[in-house]
Amino acid sequence: MNRNALIAALAGAALLLTACSSAPTYDESVQQCVKALKARHLDDKTKPKPCEPLKEDDYTLLVASQAMDGLGWTDKDGNFDRNKMLQSPSP
Repeated sequence: MNRNALIAALAGAALLLTACSSAPTYDESVQQCVKALKARHLDDKTKPKPCEPLKEDDYTLLVASQAMDGLGWTDKDGNFDRNKMLQSPSP
C-alpha cells in the first residue's frame, strides 16, 4: 500500500470514528437531565429518560437541587441558602 493510500485510509477511519461518537458526554447528559426535571410536572416522580445515563447519586443530587430551588431555598446563584430555608413557612 502506498503512502497516499495509507493516509487516505487513516483519515477515512478517523472520520468514521468521529461520526459514530454522537452519544452525549456525561456533562451533556446532566444538562439534559436538568432540563427534563425542570420541565416535568411537580407530581411526576418518575425518572425522565434523559436522566437514565446518570449515576444514581448524581440523579438524587439533581432532584434535591430542583426541590430546594422550587421551595425558594436557593440564592440568586442557585446555591442553597440556609436562612431562606429557616424563614420559609412550615408545610
